[in-house]
Amino acid sequence: MSKYGTIPTSSSSPDGPPPGSSLDFISRAKARGASALATRRPWRELGDPGALAVPRGLGDAYLRARANLAHFSMNYAIVVLVVVFLSLIWHPFSLIVFLACMVAWIFLYFLRDVPLALFGRTIGDGVVLAVLSALTLILLLLTGATGNILTSLLIGLVLVLLHALLHRPAENIDEEAGRWYTPAPPPPPY
Repeated sequence: MSKYGTIPTSSSSPDGPPPGSSLDFISRAKARGASALATRRPWRELGDPGALAVPRGLGDAYLRARANLAHFSMNYAIVVLVVVFLSLIWHPFSLIVFLACMVAWIFLYFLRDVPLALFGRTIGDGVVLAVLSALTLILLLLTGATGNILTSLLIGLVLVLLHALLHRPAENIDEEAGRWYTPAPPPPPY
């Protein structure tokens, strides 16, 4: 039986890292990162100037934005993160705090296989999400670059929204939009 494309949760080979070791964790994190980046679309497709056109109306703009946000979601996330990163270059302390928070998010939220346990108690994902969000917000408020970060987030989101509205989606990506949002069917007539 082929296991191509699956992410192993433990090492079954005698020469691989033992399960639970830091090398095992790093190899699993690498595999998950590669699978997450696999959803990224080619940058040439994102930046195709021939695909830019003004939408014909509000309905067309909505359909374009929905399709493009689903199709280019990983690319858009990378663009926003790069804009935030570039805005923090002139605030080195804030950049270090931002990177430390990002590492905490990656290890404590995104790359976990098993529930987080603290003092013998299992902590749910909602609690981890709330604590990491609050901690990130507090730490960024303390660095004094919160206005800079919010401005760069706004700039990144405006860039993403403009691209999503102006880029004509390919014919086959309407099906992808349904994985993020599926409209409810109209009610039956009485």
